[in-house]
Amino acid sequence: MTSTTAIKSPDRRHDARQPLLAIDEPPPYAVFNPDGKSPILLLCEHASNRMPRALGEMGLPEHERQRHIAWDIGALALAQHLSLSLDAPLFFTNYSRLVIDCNRPLSAPSFIPEVSETTQIPANRDLSEAERQQRIDTLFKPFADAVSRRLDLLEAKGQRPFVVGVHSFTPVYFGRPRPWQAGILYRDAEAFAQSMIRGLSSEDQLTIGDNEPYNIHPDEDYTVPVHADARQLPGALIEVRHDLIDTDAGVKAWGERLTRCLQTSLRECRP
Repeated sequence: MTSTTAIKSPDRRHDARQPLLAIDEPPPYAVFNPDGKSPILLLCEHASNRMPRALGEMGLPEHERQRHIAWDIGALALAQHLSLSLDAPLFFTNYSRLVIDCNRPLSAPSFIPEVSETTQIPANRDLSEAERQQRIDTLFKPFADAVSRRLDLLEAKGQRPFVVGVHSFTPVYFGRPRPWQAGILYRDAEAFAQSMIRGLSSEDQLTIGDNEPYNIHPDEDYTVPVHADARQLPGALIEVRHDLIDTDAGVKAWGERLTRCLQTSLRECRP
């Protein structure tokens, strides 16, 4: 039986009749290199561990808010590197996945998690429907709708973009070490994903996960099923072990490696 870490109570309960974000707080998402010409559209759904001031610290001490449960460590820096090296637009979220996870469908239990790995998230317990809907309307929908609008625009121009999410994962999960340095997650876009896996596996004797350390399922994932597969666009998530991209040197090394890999995959997979 798995025990959970007991955490102090939330600072306060937010009144959903009041705005979740103050006017001086960052918007729910941002766009980096918006005019990038690459056929790749980059997404980083777990870019930040920021929490709205209205939610205080969500009942979590500092060390928990800095852990991987709150964000994908190194993922935004890696995504920005790829955005510049590939000249690809990047859409990324500005708030922690503990507030709401923008890569989960609304029905998934982890959409607004009450427990993440073994840590309880007190501010997510017993939410009213109004509180839940406010998080959806304030943080989830603006990001999802912005990505959809960009894809609509590209497809209206006769373009067929590649949707690539940039993530990181923990070296150890539930006490078990993970053997991969990186993984490619996919569902329908097998040719695109396998091209990336081949490219990464050929470098430095890396161990690259094929739908590992996770896999894509429409009940648990949003980006690939909705933004890619449902549109019959090639789409995949890149997962890099976060201890490999938590420094500038690591981001540079993996950014250069993934740039080479993605450029090759574009040549192999573009019609």
